[in-house]
Amino acid sequence: MKTLAFVDLETTGSNFERDRITEVAIISLIGSEINRFETLLDPQTYIPSGITALTGINQSMVQGKPTFEEMATTLKEELENKIFIAHNARFDYGFLKAAFKRVGIDFRPKVICTVKLSRLLFPNQKRHNLDTIIQTHGFKCSSRHRAMGDAEILLQFWQLCTTQFGAEELDKAVEKLLKQSSLPPHIDESLIASIPDGPGVYIFYADHGEYLYIGKSKTLRTRVLSHFQNALTQRKEAKMSLRIKHIEWINTSGELGALLLESQMIKEHLPTMNIRLRQTREMCVWKLELNQNDYLVPTLLSKDSFVAGIQNEIYGPFRSKREAVEVLKKTAKTNNLCEAVLGLEKTPPGKACFGFQLKTCSGACLGIEKNEIHNLKLKTALKNMELSIWPYSGPIAIKEGECAHLFNKWCYLGVATDENTIDELLSKSQSPFDMDTYKILKSSLKKINKNNILKLANPVIN
Repeated sequence: MKTLAFVDLETTGSNFERDRITEVAIISLIGSEINRFETLLDPQTYIPSGITALTGINQSMVQGKPTFEEMATTLKEELENKIFIAHNARFDYGFLKAAFKRVGIDFRPKVICTVKLSRLLFPNQKRHNLDTIIQTHGFKCSSRHRAMGDAEILLQFWQLCTTQFGAEELDKAVEKLLKQSSLPPHIDESLIASIPDGPGVYIFYADHGEYLYIGKSKTLRTRVLSHFQNALTQRKEAKMSLRIKHIEWINTSGELGALLLESQMIKEHLPTMNIRLRQTREMCVWKLELNQNDYLVPTLLSKDSFVAGIQNEIYGPFRSKREAVEVLKKTAKTNNLCEAVLGLEKTPPGKACFGFQLKTCSGACLGIEKNEIHNLKLKTALKNMELSIWPYSGPIAIKEGECAHLFNKWCYLGVATDENTIDELLSKSQSPFDMDTYKILKSSLKKINKNNILKLANPVIN
C-alpha cells in the first residue's frame, strides 16, 4: 500500500536558492486514513507586497512563527517514506530540497507531479494548471494560493482519479510517472525515447515556438535527460524545465559538426537561455605596435580592421572592448607591466604611473625599465592569447563520417558530402571571421587524426 503526501508551499518568491518558505501544508493519505499538517514559517526575510497580495501572508503573520530550521525534523518525519505529490512538483520539491540541504538533510523522495498525472489521464483537456483543474472538475477550494487550500485540491483530484479510473489503473499511471519523474510536465516519455544517443544538436522550445535553449552533445538523449535530472537541484535548470513545451534535434556526423551547428544556430535564433556563443558584433583584438620610444603599445582593432590567420602579433579575440581592456589590465598587474605605457592609464610624460607607486610597475613610464625588457615581458605575457597564423597554404576539409567540413583562414565555409558541393563552397566569398569557430577549430585540430585533414589543392573525399 502506497503512502502519499499531497504537498503545497507558499514562498517569498520563485528562486529556491534566494527565496524562502512561508507556509507548508501536507495531507497524508495512508490507505483510507487522512492526516493533515500545516504551519506558517518565519522566512527570516522580507515578504514582497506582490506575494502578500497573492497569498494573503504578510510579515506580521509569520512573526514569531518557527523557522524552517526549527521545523526541519518535524517536516522530514511528516514526509518520510511517502510519495511526494505536488502540482508543478519541481517548484515545491526544489524549495524543500534546497531548504533541507541548508540544514544538512538530504531529501530525496519519490515525486509525482499532478500536472503530468492530469495530462496522462485527461489527454483531451487543453490545459492542466490548478485553476483549470478546479474549474473542469468542479472542485471546491477553501483558500486558493494558501498551502492547505491548494493541497486539498490535490487530494480531491486524486480521489476523483481513483473513482473514475479505479485504483489499479491509477497505480499503473503512478508507476509510469515515477519512471519518468524527472521529465518536464509537457514532455512525453515517447519523445525522449525517440531521441538518438549519437552526436547532434538539441533545441528546447517554449510557448509559441520560442527558442528557449540550444545545446550540443556526443550523446543527445543522455544530455537531454541530464538537464531534467539537474532541474531537481539547480535553479536555472528548474526554471528552464518548467518552460519547455517541445524538443527537436538535428543529427550530425560527429562532435565537430555538433559544435559548429550549435554555434551557428545560437547566433541565428538567439535562444532566451543561451548566453555563450551569441553573436559578437563588438568582437575585437589587440595589435602590438611600436611607439616613438620603441615600446610596444596595444592598439584595439575591430573585427573589420584585421585579417585573421595572416597577421602577426594579433591577440584575442575578445567579445567586446570592455573584455579586451579588462584582460589587458589584469595581464599588466600580474606581470609588472606599465599601464601608462600600455595606454591603460593617462599619465603625463616623465611622471610615474600609479602602478609604480604600488610597486606593480617596474618603471617603464620613467625609462627605468628599458623598452626591450618591457616589450619582451608584454609579448611573453600575451603569448597564450596570440591569434594563430593559419597553418595551411589554403583551404582544408576535415572528414567526419560521410561528410567533410571546409575551412579557410579559421573561417567555416560549410559542410559537403561530395566534390560538387566542395567546389560550390570554395567558389563562394570568404566567410566572416567568427571567434567561436576559431576556438572550436583550433581545439579540434589538436585532437583530429591528421589523415582526416585534406588540403584542398585536390578536393577529393574518399
